[in-house]
Amino acid sequence: MKIRLGHSPDSDDAFMFWGLAKGPVKSDFEFEHILRDIQTLNEWAMEGRLESSAVSVHTFAYVADRYALLRHGGSFGDDYGPMIVGPRQLSPEELLETTIAVPGLLTSAFLALNLYFAETLGAKVPVGVGVPSRPTEARFVVPKFEVVPFDEIIPAIREGRFAAGLIIHEGQLTYAKEGLELTEDLGRWWKGRTGLPLPLGVNVVRKDLGAEAVREISRCMRESITAGLTHRTEALEYALQFARGMDSATSDEFVGMYVNERTLDMGEEGVRAIRLFLEKGASIGVVPATPIEVVD
Repeated sequence: MKIRLGHSPDSDDAFMFWGLAKGPVKSDFEFEHILRDIQTLNEWAMEGRLESSAVSVHTFAYVADRYALLRHGGSFGDDYGPMIVGPRQLSPEELLETTIAVPGLLTSAFLALNLYFAETLGAKVPVGVGVPSRPTEARFVVPKFEVVPFDEIIPAIREGRFAAGLIIHEGQLTYAKEGLELTEDLGRWWKGRTGLPLPLGVNVVRKDLGAEAVREISRCMRESITAGLTHRTEALEYALQFARGMDSATSDEFVGMYVNERTLDMGEEGVRAIRLFLEKGASIGVVPATPIEVVD
């Protein structure tokens, strides 16, 4: 069986899947690695296009009926996460009036931004708007935003096109070198509010493949993460080709942020964080209520 495996062309995802792409993990299945940005993978998951994929936790609220959620492969920000940055710090009042560059409407970063606006700034979904059953019906708490590819957000801010941007990936480590200032770290905000890590990305497998195939794909992914953590030097060397100009030390730090023991097994704390994240999203009317079932 051929399994199309979708993940982002980032050093942390490359590190995670080194064991399958180049390392010791073996299977009778043929894995084809499909590298796309997370917004594209989120959109494809809505169509059920790939057998297995990385998706944003935000997106999982819409695809839980089609895809099984795995305990491994998750990305969590433990007291760190997506950041609101700009040429200078902005006050809450300024944020409410500022157009924010965001990396995608289905990203977990954007759902976290909506929760922040609702719970800290008092913003609300427009009156009369119901809870969406699909993303095209969604109406958001954030009043002003524009979708910009994640790797173009910092350059767009520096060019003066935006006074604020929501940054993900390696931008969390490099924004200060670009002369930008932090207004809010949403991972730190979430941790302070809930005591839990901020759930960002998960790996999913299409349920219609059958229980046996789901178990085999799950095994391969789990062993791939284990292989990367066990053979860190080799896996990091492979991952550096996806580091988008980061030096090896910065890339190593970035990989450590999002590929660790929690990635190998999110544990009950991780499951609890995902449930709470999506429950809060449903409570402000941004996503539908979603039953969470996790496959080992």
